[in-house]
Amino acid sequence: MSRVGGRVLAASDDFFAPSSNLVKPAPPIFIADKFTARGKWMDGWESRRRRSPGHDWCVVALGMRGRIRGVNVDTSFFTGNYPSRCSIDALDASRPLRPSQYALPRAPWTPILPHALLDGNAFNFFAISEERPYTHVRLNIFPDGGVARLRVHGEVEVDWAAIARARRLVDLASIRMGGLVLAVNDMHYGAKDNLIMPGRAHSMADGWETRRRRGPGNDWAILKLGAPGRVARIEIDTNHFKGNYPESASMEACDAPDARLDALEAAPWFTLLPRSPLKPHRRHFFSLAPKAATARVSHVRFNIFPDGGVSRVRIHGRVAMD
Repeated sequence: MSRVGGRVLAASDDFFAPSSNLVKPAPPIFIADKFTARGKWMDGWESRRRRSPGHDWCVVALGMRGRIRGVNVDTSFFTGNYPSRCSIDALDASRPLRPSQYALPRAPWTPILPHALLDGNAFNFFAISEERPYTHVRLNIFPDGGVARLRVHGEVEVDWAAIARARRLVDLASIRMGGLVLAVNDMHYGAKDNLIMPGRAHSMADGWETRRRRGPGNDWAILKLGAPGRVARIEIDTNHFKGNYPESASMEACDAPDARLDALEAAPWFTLLPRSPLKPHRRHFFSLAPKAATARVSHVRFNIFPDGGVSRVRIHGRVAMD
């Protein structure tokens, strides 16, 4: 989606609704009485009714190069105007695509999803079993119609050896680096994955926020770094959280890169950041104690006390290839 850099390059036809809607980060909406000069306004990509042989297509550049594990062809609110079938092709390109390549029936495109039936006004999930990384996908719809959103799920491909050789300081937890938020104890108001998204949050809705705690304890999130590394600095951003930011936060870490989530509880966790006070609507930067800065880290447990909202967490460090 556009939130992580995905963008639509071209479509065969988007007469009724622009193809750029496919990668909008927000869920689609429906406004019953909204019309344009061309017809009913729809929050998706919609082509005109085809009166000749062929099918419509849309080419999307992925926000991150990676291995595709599944797709969701979302036809929300398209009921009498959704495509009957779809297929998906993909390619891995090291340079920008030429317009002459968009509609090529075969190479350089590789089919990754054969013709599949679609349901209207529904999430249409399809598993993908490709092991090669890709940079672009082409959604083909048969013969025409509307799709609200296209979501491409997978694993980010990062050249960690090159980053390690360069000794660059990177955000090891970033979604762009393959970081994942594996679990949280609560996300009543804001989604956990917002913590590792690019850029600063545009509102409270673009952060992680828990409900008001009425008992003992604290809230937490477990993050898996894109690659094990040594942490130099931690950033905790409470942007937009003014009356509902946590009073303080701490962070623990472990080095168990191959451990499943249920096995992490028994991992040897150590203190990466001791409990530290937070302020509202602010970026907080923390340097680590020398011992913590030399330890190899694969996962972090981010604790907030007692509850509240945080927009972003950054784990700035260097890749550990040992």
